[in-house]
Amino acid sequence: MKQEKFTVTGMTCAACQSHVQKAVSNLPGVQDCAVNLLSGTMTAQFDDGALSDAEICEAVKKAGYGAQPAGKNMAAQEKSARQRAAEELHAMKNRLVFSIIFFVPLLYISMGSMLGLPLPPFLTGMQNAITFGMAQLLLLLPILYLNRSYFINGYRTLFHRAPNMDSLIAIGATAAIVYGIFAICRIGNGLAAGDFALAQQYHMDLYFESAGTILTLITVGKYLETRSRGQTTEAVEKLMDLKPQTAVVLRGGSEQQIPVEEVQLNDLVVVRPGESIPVDGVVTDGLSAVDQSAITGESIPVEKETGDEVITATINGNGRLVFRATKVGDETTLAQIIRLVEDAGNSKAPIARLADKIAGVFVPVVITIAAVTALVWLLLGYAPEFALRAGIAVLVISCPCALGLATPVAIMVGTGKGAQLGILYKSAEALETAHTVDTVVLDKTGTLTQGRPVVTDVAAQAPFTEAELLQTAAALEKPSEHPLAQAVLQYAEEHGVAPAAAEKFEAVPGRGVHAQLNGTMYSAGNAAWMAACGADVSVLEAQVHHMAETGKTPLYFAKGNQLMGVIAAADPVKPTSKAAVEALRHMGLSVVMLTGDNRRTAEAIRTQLGIDRAVAEVLPQDKEREVRALQESGHKVAMVGDGINDAPALTRADVGLAIGAGTDVAIASADVVLMKSDLLDAVSAIELSRAVIRNVKENLFWAFFYNACGIPLAAGVFYPLLGWQLNPMFAAAAMSLSSFFVVTNALRLRFFRPKQRAQVSDLPAPAAAVAVKTPSINSKGVDSMKKTISVEGMMCEHCQAHVTKALQEVPGVTEVSVSLEKKNAVISCGAEVSDEALKKAVTDAGYQPGRVENA
Repeated sequence: MKQEKFTVTGMTCAACQSHVQKAVSNLPGVQDCAVNLLSGTMTAQFDDGALSDAEICEAVKKAGYGAQPAGKNMAAQEKSARQRAAEELHAMKNRLVFSIIFFVPLLYISMGSMLGLPLPPFLTGMQNAITFGMAQLLLLLPILYLNRSYFINGYRTLFHRAPNMDSLIAIGATAAIVYGIFAICRIGNGLAAGDFALAQQYHMDLYFESAGTILTLITVGKYLETRSRGQTTEAVEKLMDLKPQTAVVLRGGSEQQIPVEEVQLNDLVVVRPGESIPVDGVVTDGLSAVDQSAITGESIPVEKETGDEVITATINGNGRLVFRATKVGDETTLAQIIRLVEDAGNSKAPIARLADKIAGVFVPVVITIAAVTALVWLLLGYAPEFALRAGIAVLVISCPCALGLATPVAIMVGTGKGAQLGILYKSAEALETAHTVDTVVLDKTGTLTQGRPVVTDVAAQAPFTEAELLQTAAALEKPSEHPLAQAVLQYAEEHGVAPAAAEKFEAVPGRGVHAQLNGTMYSAGNAAWMAACGADVSVLEAQVHHMAETGKTPLYFAKGNQLMGVIAAADPVKPTSKAAVEALRHMGLSVVMLTGDNRRTAEAIRTQLGIDRAVAEVLPQDKEREVRALQESGHKVAMVGDGINDAPALTRADVGLAIGAGTDVAIASADVVLMKSDLLDAVSAIELSRAVIRNVKENLFWAFFYNACGIPLAAGVFYPLLGWQLNPMFAAAAMSLSSFFVVTNALRLRFFRPKQRAQVSDLPAPAAAVAVKTPSINSKGVDSMKKTISVEGMMCEHCQAHVTKALQEVPGVTEVSVSLEKKNAVISCGAEVSDEALKKAVTDAGYQPGRVENA
């Protein structure tokens, strides 16, 4: 199957969209077809062995419209689309201005005498009745010419038996014009025969002003609608504007500035301080902080060094970077984001199907109603003018624009707003389905937690010191590839401990390791391994049990058969996870956690975060089974995950949300991608879905209510009882305003702000886990106190780690908790630790200390 995008011209309303979609869907070999009225595009999925692009374009042309393949270059497509939109708006403005120039005198001549306004003498009196009529006709002709597209498109689609909005306008205006010419002829007949009563009868019922009013007011509405519709793609346009136009590459030993389109894979790209990164790549030289807020939404710049990835359209900080291009052209992260947003905007939400079905038959039904209305009033004995006025009013007020715009404008604005927030919906269906979710299933590792363990506790057993324990641990774990070993090595590095060389290293799977240091055998591992090595761990039983209860993994160390102590590590909970879980529950959603960890660790995390239920020790297929079981019990399930093992569950869920920092497989399996890897964005994604669907329902209600009230009023149903009948001029104004109202209502979504994120911003989110020192088990008791010191200049997690390390090295400090959000550090220390010592440590680390307060 081949999927191709086409540009479609000539569409003006929902009926056009429906006819184009029907014409292509009926072709043999077409599996799926989606037409977007707003962007003037069509995406078709078809068997290229049975059907060609040319045949699809021909089918669209036979339906009365134009079509051509959109091409592959996204940048060129977007530029062309924006250029077309600008040209369309400019042309519409010119049409409107000149239409008004001729419409104002037309309206003055036709209505002036009724309002007591003076007219030129050659237009007054029955003897000038034909001049009076011809003056109006001459003023109407330029308006007809300026707005000829309504007649060309309207009658062309009518002859193709696919009438649209333009058909209603064309038929209504033509009826008014024909009647006006007929009236002039009747006036002439009356004057020639001396029958002044006949001439007087038609003198003030020419209806040229009705035709002019219909065309001018429709153009006013179209202009406002076109201008408003341009704002629906604002998010994509802003993303496009982020892309740099040039890049500096290293070729032949020198720097060359070239257009960004000419950057090739593996080119070495140079980015100076303050410049925008032109393509995706991996840093090969340099150190800098990069502002990624435009793409990922991270407000704090991220430090980049050799081996780190950089993303298109992010802003380099104060360092020079050289990186190797890994993704260029339409494959960059920015291009893929734009493609996702456009595809989502072009796709159809299930709620739109009802509107599409109605729009497909709406115009023929309206034409029938208008004809029946005129005929009924004639049969009831009313004047032909009255019957004609009623029929024209029905035609004009029943335009299905509002109905056709109700869903797509809200979907397009909603997906664009999501992109600005770092939430990428892959389809309109995903955006709609998210609002129905009642249960959220969360993967633990990498979603609720950081996904990598860090050391949380260091406890030495006398006579060994913490320094000896850490030195031994670093030496033993250096040859190991276990994740816990990497956590120990990172902790040792942060504390300035250089691992010694170990000899005769041996790893025993599932138990631990042992090696010789300076001729002495040392061991590290679990309790069973310690028992095998002859080390007694019972003295640590109470403390280790507490560690396990709080979700930490203890790692014992022994010198020979003598226990040295224990180091505990844990996968720390992300700073926003607790707030996100609280927000989901506040929204009335049930929260379930799935993890492959043991039940004790799972229960510890569940209790810490306030999750409703935790399912532990699950395999990848078990995650999918759990999601399916929830669905079978009647729940609408959203699954949030980041790994390959989450892909089956993400696919099975009603809505799959992939953490952006996760694997490509997870992202490919999901319906929504959270660029910032922040669980609070899952909350925002559901909130935004609810806001968009609420907006769509408001629009659909208005569109249906408008037609339900407008058609009977225009047809004169209330005239016999209440004397109400809608003039065609007011019908045209009401139709234009209805479309403008729908678009404007959808544009309110541009001001969407996640309420739950705002509510939880004041809640105390769990501090980012940092390594802390625990006093030795047998150490003497000391007077402990807490101090809080403000720290200015911290910008990222690296800064947080530097400040933590500096304060931990102050003698007498037992525990440090550094908060990026609050810009401070809370220190547990002995009474002998002075404020000056703490300030000096912060200053030496390269940051600015503030006040020190006793807690």
